[in-house]
Amino acid sequence: MSLYKSTMAAAVQVIQNRDTAATLFSPVRMQILERLAEPGSGSGVARELGLPRQQVGYHLRELEQAGLVEFVEERRKGNCVERVVRRAARSFVIGPGALGKLGATPEQCRDRFSAGYLISLAARAIGDLAALCFRADKAGKRVSTLAFEVDVRFRTAEARGEFAGELAREVARLAAKYHDEKTAGGRRFRLFGGVYPAVARDEAAETNSISIE
Repeated sequence: MSLYKSTMAAAVQVIQNRDTAATLFSPVRMQILERLAEPGSGSGVARELGLPRQQVGYHLRELEQAGLVEFVEERRKGNCVERVVRRAARSFVIGPGALGKLGATPEQCRDRFSAGYLISLAARAIGDLAALCFRADKAGKRVSTLAFEVDVRFRTAEARGEFAGELAREVARLAAKYHDEKTAGGRRFRLFGGVYPAVARDEAAETNSISIE
């Protein structure tokens, strides 16, 4: 047995390439990836799905070439040697780069209080983080990030508006306090936030597509 990978798969893979996205969007390939949360062989996946081994092997080669599946080890089984693989990440996100000029950008939204503007900000953040993580990985470093999430239940719409105004003023105060344009060696960070109605996990419905103004 020759071990190639021993670390855990990445938490999230952001797909920024349209060809990689096209490789992913196949019902059979998505079923294969679902079964490769843990390392497995092509023959094992074929048995689980009830598909011909050759068909699964073809899809695995395409997925591995696209970077969606990674080699783990070789395992001897009788007179044969099986390649054991797993999916390259525990979950996947399609970044705006995969859509080219069709990807959402904040500049396209006139209403900064709209859901479309919030979504476009989130899409840009995904693209930015994907680029930063790629550069950091090549340099053997980690990206400095800060994330927070909190649910707030407002009594009234007026209270929600007051909260938004107070939050904006406080963020502006902190930004003015800590922003330093001149000191040598300083590094610029981007902070963005969004507020939207909380959705219970059992209320989140899947949909093929949705249009948001």
